[in-house]
Amino acid sequence: MELDPRYDPHAHEGAIYQAWLAAGAFTPPAEPRGEPFVIMIPPPNVTGVLHMGHALNGTLQDIVIRTQRMRGRDALWLPGTDHAGIATQAVVEKKLYAEEKKTRQELGREAFVQRIWEWKEEHGSKILEQFRALGSSCDWTRTRFTLEPHMSRAVREAFVRLFEKGLVYRGARLVNWDCVLETAVSDDEVEMVQLKGTLYHIRYPLAGGGGHVTVATTRPETLVGDTGVAVNPADERYRALVGKTCVLPFVEREIPIVGDETVEAGFGSGAVKITPGHDPADYERGTRFRLPIVNVLEKNGRMNENAGPFRGLSREEARKRIVQELEARGLLEKSEPYVHNVPISDRSKSPIEPLVSEQWFVKMRPLAVPAIAAVKTGKLAFRPERWTKVYLDWLENVQDWCISRQLWWGHRIPVFYDEDGVPAATREDLPLGAKHPRTGKPIVRQDEDVLDTWASSWLWPFATLGWPDKTPDLARFYPTHFMSTAREIIYLWIARMVMAGYELLDHLPLEQRCPFQTCYVHATVLDGKGKRMSKSAGNGIDPLDMIQKYGADAVRLSLVLLTREGQDVKLSEDRFEMGRRFTNKLWNAARFTFGHLAAAPAEARAGDAALELEDRWIRSRLAHVTQGVSRALDEYRFNDGATELYRFVWNDLCDWYLELVKSRLEQGGATAAAARRTLFAVLDGALRLLHPFTPFQTEVLWRALHAAVGAGAPGMLVTAPWPVATESELDARAEEEMGVLQELVGAVRSIRALTMTADRKPLAAHVSAPGERERRVLASSAARAKALACLSVLEVQPSATRPPSSAVGVAAGMEVFVPLDGDVNLSELAGTLARRAEKLEKSLAAADAKLANPGFLKGADPEVVEAERARRDETAREHDLLRRNLAGMG
Repeated sequence: MELDPRYDPHAHEGAIYQAWLAAGAFTPPAEPRGEPFVIMIPPPNVTGVLHMGHALNGTLQDIVIRTQRMRGRDALWLPGTDHAGIATQAVVEKKLYAEEKKTRQELGREAFVQRIWEWKEEHGSKILEQFRALGSSCDWTRTRFTLEPHMSRAVREAFVRLFEKGLVYRGARLVNWDCVLETAVSDDEVEMVQLKGTLYHIRYPLAGGGGHVTVATTRPETLVGDTGVAVNPADERYRALVGKTCVLPFVEREIPIVGDETVEAGFGSGAVKITPGHDPADYERGTRFRLPIVNVLEKNGRMNENAGPFRGLSREEARKRIVQELEARGLLEKSEPYVHNVPISDRSKSPIEPLVSEQWFVKMRPLAVPAIAAVKTGKLAFRPERWTKVYLDWLENVQDWCISRQLWWGHRIPVFYDEDGVPAATREDLPLGAKHPRTGKPIVRQDEDVLDTWASSWLWPFATLGWPDKTPDLARFYPTHFMSTAREIIYLWIARMVMAGYELLDHLPLEQRCPFQTCYVHATVLDGKGKRMSKSAGNGIDPLDMIQKYGADAVRLSLVLLTREGQDVKLSEDRFEMGRRFTNKLWNAARFTFGHLAAAPAEARAGDAALELEDRWIRSRLAHVTQGVSRALDEYRFNDGATELYRFVWNDLCDWYLELVKSRLEQGGATAAAARRTLFAVLDGALRLLHPFTPFQTEVLWRALHAAVGAGAPGMLVTAPWPVATESELDARAEEEMGVLQELVGAVRSIRALTMTADRKPLAAHVSAPGERERRVLASSAARAKALACLSVLEVQPSATRPPSSAVGVAAGMEVFVPLDGDVNLSELAGTLARRAEKLEKSLAAADAKLANPGFLKGADPEVVEAERARRDETAREHDLLRRNLAGMG
């Protein structure tokens, strides 16, 4: 199988993926052959397209599932999409109005929902197709959608069970309200945006005359909904006012002045208005002081009858009019610019309005108890571990969950009312006029609302497997094993899935209900300047563009190499060059190897012959890397595994081993045969290890490798066995001896760089090697050392004196002296080295100061501190070498 001179990913990726699909490689066998390993994809929105967060998360999940598949597990990665209630309805509403100038109300509920289904059928699978371009090895035969009939039945069953247990109720509470879409929205659909505003200082006259209290607010339009004023009781300015009342402008309502220790005396005027119906903090204050709730807004954001003279105005118009009226009455003391965070709806991009609304809620505290215990008993582990605290903090302070949405697209709440408004939750629809299950009176209507999207996705780990039926898939594949997700949905989704598993999987023993064993919280992908990528900021990088430019393997590998565990990644387009350079390096190494294997294919398949030092060394290195990568993937240290593989292929295999065996392969005979057998074994093992990271190229090369030795590939690499290294394959002596050789060559190369000497210019090296082992190794490997370091002379002595006008290098217990000829201007070189040494001294001082700073040591992640120490040590070594060189020049 002849390879093109350059690797073109687009010439292979599509065909390889289709071959995997045709072979059913991603679908677990119908009859169990091994222990299952299951990942549930975090279902992306049907409105979505692949972004870099998806690409990173998809790559990590694919690495895990491909590894487990190769280990012989019955690996299932189940894909699907979320119906995304608000987002999808907003897209279709906008399209309807743009094309037909109609609203959904004009079209009617049934017809409008049908339009959304038509849109979904045309566009809803786009993001899953994009996951395929990334190489995701999902079992597409099991693809699920949160609004498909079976999932709807599961959602309904869950709701009815909770309703019957009294864990679902309807009540009036403060919620996030989108005035444009006219629906409650969840916390994850709210984005805090920093905006320039105005802080208004407003005088509220004291009841009975005698002065006023000045409140500071950014929202004067809600003034008419105030039911109190709060001051800090320790604030001397207002202590005497606590317990008195003031008069609310425009509506002339008397409201109390209360002492509340949570008021910041230094903010604004030190006094704040309390509007329980329109602010979360005020809602809590109002509850503490038993203040009434006055709602001044309609659901569309216009002022209602409680707004008095401002009724019918929009929020923006009301703010302007109220400020004008305050000025006219002499009640506006002053206004000043103020930058503050404003909650914005992620869907309509309009300001969120905290609003008291009649909604359906789930009682969360009873559900939280087993979910907390799951972590504390070790049944569920977070990686990195620090995210455990985020999970527990939310659950231990959990509030009831608003699960109703005022939409048409979604799971309609299965509650039916009789003529007295008595609700009944049922598993089957009740037609109008049917008897109410409890009262016997006729049913007059069904609840108009739909459920929050999370009310279906919290059932994802088991509803996708057939629950509430006790299906074979549910018995075989639940609980799952690995969940990878973004930090911002730890509580919105992860915690809720755990609660749902414990509450609803009551046919299982308690210890089998937790939906997954490990929750891996992946890094956030930032732009090159460290800012979050977003459409509005225009700083996103389209992963499909990068796949088109660099290939899927290069994108996958770059993302993993750049993303250290526990740290966010700064990403710019040029950083994908790292992955492309690696795939090109591997391709060229493989072409070299295949050419020499094909020249004598029988030798590559024959039994062992006498192995040379470099053969034993590279085999031992492969065994070490196999163990190291396997451990890293077991512990979900993706960056560590990828980095170890990258260094092995680039440095050990390509830069060292291939360079050492080139001449042997040309010579022929037994030494060439040993090299061919080693090349075949090592490349085979490396490709298996690399496959989860770069699946397309490794599949191509694995086939070509077996073709080069005259044997057809035994199946496909996607299902080939994962390599296992034994202790007997480790050769400590070969690694030690090769280490001596590498140290010497490295020292000579450092001298070349230091003195700006050409790579291929022959040099003489005088080595001072006090150790007998080093002298023995260099004596037996002199030819190797001279070839790799391009030396005309290699002289090794127990003790050598540094020649005049020479450069010095340090190598593991040895000193290497290289005389410099007349081509080198020693005076100029000394000046250059002195300037570099001075620069390094400053870097060392800065690093020492940083590492001596208790604040840095305490506040930074351990990985960051360790990396700083490593950089400091490397700088110190370079500085020492420069000083040693300067000391002998002249």
